[in-house]
Formats: sequence, structure tokens, C-alpha cells
Amino acid sequence: MKKEFIFLGPPACGKGTQTSKLAQHLNLPHVDTGSLLRSEIASGSENGKIAKSFIDKGHLVPVWLVGEIIKNRLSQKDCENGYILDGYPRSVEQADLLMKINSEIDKDVPVNFHAIYFDIDEDVLISRIVNRRSCPKCGEIYNLKYKPTKVEGFCDKCGAKLTQRKDDNEETAKARFDTYFNETAPLIGYYKNKNCLKTLDAIGTIEEVWNRLLEII
Repeated sequence: MKKEFIFLGPPACGKGTQTSKLAQHLNLPHVDTGSLLRSEIASGSENGKIAKSFIDKGHLVPVWLVGEIIKNRLSQKDCENGYILDGYPRSVEQADLLMKINSEIDKDVPVNFHAIYFDIDEDVLISRIVNRRSCPKCGEIYNLKYKPTKVEGFCDKCGAKLTQRKDDNEETAKARFDTYFNETAPLIGYYKNKNCLKTLDAIGTIEEVWNRLLEII
């Protein structure tokens, strides 16, 4: 049976870490929509050129165009047994489009679809964000409290000096949290009504959350 996963939850809830682990565990492609869009633009494809024209003007990439790019990716051979979709959908409109995309690709293929919601307290989330550090060289993410490096201030993988994003502060974190619940949280009810939502307690260590994830899938 084909397995399809999407993940819901506010910024810094741990989705990225767990989706990467699950992709390796299930041997499914991890489709990161942000990276997918950047790759499409870098390739100079027709869809990439159109997307770039919107971004260059400071506009959001249209829902239909993002959907077209995602459909092309999910139609590839490595997704025939399923996928782990990261960063999409972000609205009910996009969720409807994803359902349509899946129905066109899957047709008569039996599918096990999961929408997994990372449930986390706002205070814990903000603490994660303000303590987050990243490697500018290899992109690895750390946290001063939850995932510290072996040598303080330096990446375990490549040894580069870690940096902190300018927007990783309490004020911005609260604003992002509010934006998430205004724009994306309606998806929780959307997938609950379709009987495919599973809620995951996202508070704890990476391994604790990972073990809970394995239990519910």
C-alpha cells in the first residue's frame, strides 16, 4: 500500500527533524517544498521562470503554480510507493489541491494517507526558536537547550561557526506563531473531518518525539 504523509505544526515544532528521520526509516522521498521551489528556479525550467517572476516582484508564488511543481515531483518514479511532504499544504485551498493531485496520480492504487499534527505549547516553541542556531556551511540545525553541539558554538558535522537568524527572537517568534494559527491551523479541522489526522505530542527530546511518531504511524 502506498504511504503518503504530510505534517502540520507551527515553526520550530520539530517537523523538519522528524520528517527527515521518517524518510530514511521508511525509505520514502522527503519532498521539502521550499527546496523544491528553489531547485525549480535554479534549473531554469518554465515553471521556475514563472515562479521567479513573482518572487522578484515581492509577490507570493500562485497556489496553482506551486501545485503544478508539486504534482510533477510526486509523479516521479521514486514516489510510487509514497512520499513525505514537508511544508505543504499551508492552507485549506492548498489541501484541496493536494487531494486532487493525489487522486490524479494514485487513481486505483490503495493509499494510506496520514496528516500528522505536531502539538506543542507556545512557550516551549518560543524557547526553541530563541535558542536555535544553524550552520551557515552545511545547514545543520542545533538548539542550545535541546540539541547542543559537542563544542560550544561550532557545528558537529563540519566545524563551522554557528549563527543565529535575525528573526529568531521572542517578538518575531510570537508573531509567527499567531500567523500560523490564523492561516494554517484550519487544516487541523480539515483533516480531522476526513478522518486522517493524528496528533503527536511534540514536547520532549528528539528521540522521545521520534518514538511517539513511530507509535502513531
